[in-house]
Amino acid sequence: MKRLKPGLLLLTIAPCFLWAQPAVHPSAQLSYKDLKFPPLRKVTLPKVTSATLSNGMKLFLLEDHELPLISGFALVRTGNLFEPSDKVGLAELTGTVLRTGGTEASTGDQLDEQLENMAATVESSIGQTSGQVSFSALRDSSDEVLRIFRDILISPAFRQEKLDLAKSQIRSAISRRNDDPEHIAEREFESILYGRDTPYGRRVEYEHLDHISRDDLVAFYKRYFFPANIMLAVYGDFSTPEMQAKLERLFGSWNYRQPPVPPFPEVRDQPSRGVYLAVKDDVTQTFFRLGQLGGVLRDRNYPALEVMSDILGGGFRSRLFRKVRTELAYAYYINASWSADYDHRGVFEIRGSTKSRSTTETLEAILREVERICTTEVSDEELQAAKDSVLNSFVFHFDTPGKTLYRMVTYEYYGYPKDFIFQYQKGVAAVTKADILQVARQYIHPESFTIVAVGKPSDFGKPLNALGRPVNSIDLSIPRPQRGVKQSDAESMNRGRRLFARVQEAVGGVSKLTSIKDLTLVSTMEISAGSSSMKARKIERWIAPSIIRQDQELPFAKIAAYFDGASGWLSTPQGFGPLQGLVLQQQQGELFRLFFRLWLSDRDKECTVTGFPENILDISDSKGNHVRLQVDESSGLPVTMSYQMPGMPSDVGNIEERFGQWRQVDGIKFPFERHIRQAGGGEITVVVQDIRLNAGLQKEDLKRRP
Repeated sequence: MKRLKPGLLLLTIAPCFLWAQPAVHPSAQLSYKDLKFPPLRKVTLPKVTSATLSNGMKLFLLEDHELPLISGFALVRTGNLFEPSDKVGLAELTGTVLRTGGTEASTGDQLDEQLENMAATVESSIGQTSGQVSFSALRDSSDEVLRIFRDILISPAFRQEKLDLAKSQIRSAISRRNDDPEHIAEREFESILYGRDTPYGRRVEYEHLDHISRDDLVAFYKRYFFPANIMLAVYGDFSTPEMQAKLERLFGSWNYRQPPVPPFPEVRDQPSRGVYLAVKDDVTQTFFRLGQLGGVLRDRNYPALEVMSDILGGGFRSRLFRKVRTELAYAYYINASWSADYDHRGVFEIRGSTKSRSTTETLEAILREVERICTTEVSDEELQAAKDSVLNSFVFHFDTPGKTLYRMVTYEYYGYPKDFIFQYQKGVAAVTKADILQVARQYIHPESFTIVAVGKPSDFGKPLNALGRPVNSIDLSIPRPQRGVKQSDAESMNRGRRLFARVQEAVGGVSKLTSIKDLTLVSTMEISAGSSSMKARKIERWIAPSIIRQDQELPFAKIAAYFDGASGWLSTPQGFGPLQGLVLQQQQGELFRLFFRLWLSDRDKECTVTGFPENILDISDSKGNHVRLQVDESSGLPVTMSYQMPGMPSDVGNIEERFGQWRQVDGIKFPFERHIRQAGGGEITVVVQDIRLNAGLQKEDLKRRP
């Protein structure tokens, strides 16, 4: 990666900087208050053609000829609120396997390859109150992509191996759900407010997954996926009459019927006043949420409530930011929002984090600010700034044709008037200081707040009971499944054992693998991101079974990490410290994926090996580590290994490693070349320079700081 010399950087920027200066007298002093900005453009709604196909499916079409692209989505009235209480996760699994399970004509993997070759996508998901199947394509390939989209929507196959994979991924997420303290605070806060035993507050457990079969997915799909229950929207570079006729040909013969879908269950108030503490001893901060149930978007007072929450905690100029962060220096970030959903009550929440010592003092300061906004009028300046912020931000929901169409179809889906956006804008513009005080007094009840804190109470400067409210403990334990292995899982595990034994034999055999006591691996790496690249060197040393040391030499830094299976340290140019958080999880993953350990996973009682058709092998452990291997039919050697990096969303955290140049070292085969690709961009080519086995490495040598 090339870096500009400081002098060159200065020379590059200076001419542009000088050219951009306004012509003012040298003695003049400019203020940000002198800056003048033109008003944001008004929101205008494009002409959307709506129609109903002969089978009852509602259709929305919007032409946009700026780019040769065509995209669309089907909105299905379904959601996880309709799941049986003993099968939580059914909707999510149905939404996932709808696409990954392929169609009756093609497997999901075959569709992946087809779509990739056309630079197209088709995706599916089911959330809380809607399901969605979407597509995106170049205009020239849109006919073929629309056929795939149609087949996924009306004839999904729900293949068993893809259901098993999706369940494995959810199990992995369950095992890691207590890793991120901020996520714990968010999850527990909403679960307590809505009620843990209600459709809005429950969460998926291992036990639920064991109750879900392929037949359940098929039945859930058949109940909710029928033409009269679907809104289909398409936008892009097409002629409206031609597209309508094309969609009639594609979907017109799909005449499947079901009774109308019932309303979603209502949200009911739960007795949740008090403080709830989740003990997490491996953190130095406390992550918190406090608040109450919020409202619905169509509420008459929603505009005033949103402006009120913006004044309280909407940004750098908000009261909470100025008081808690700037003046008291308790929190790095803090935010408040009045959340309103389309068809059920959202939550009013104040969220943030603080150093452990100031936990109770931070919560006290927040409650004082909430009391203040409920008892005294805001200033004219606060009101105007908040109204401008709320109105200006809303424009960006309508800055592309795709966003605009999605918003308009969503209004239709939830039964909102077509001009709701304009009603909302007028409502915000009309909010007064008296309105803010009135809605704060009427809707905000700090004495009844639910307060959730995730942290290490032994480090708190003042105990939480100083808040004068009952303190309840949150149980973070993860229930283990109570049932035995289902027959379908047993078949997959038997298939996995057979395929795994073949891999073991192909790489050298179990006796050779178990004879390895230590390893030294020296590699070069070429790291590419876009048009930039850099080279690095990596030395990995391992002592069986669980000690690993990694040293990386980058052009600008040296990084070293040591891990003994439970704890370790990290050394970077920024300093030396213990492994913790996501870095600790990443080291656990590195150890789990080390080939000479991975090939003996069947001997580890903490690991599960599962096999699927088409020579696919899944290996996972009780810590949430998981890999998927594609095994070559002829050689028995792995071709690819894919996995998810902890703490990263799937659109950037999915990793695929492709293996090549297998060579034998002391009777063991090892890939001397690996191509690592990260979702969202970025590739690493790893070339092995040297492998040494059983060189007599000692723990003290690996543990020694650089």
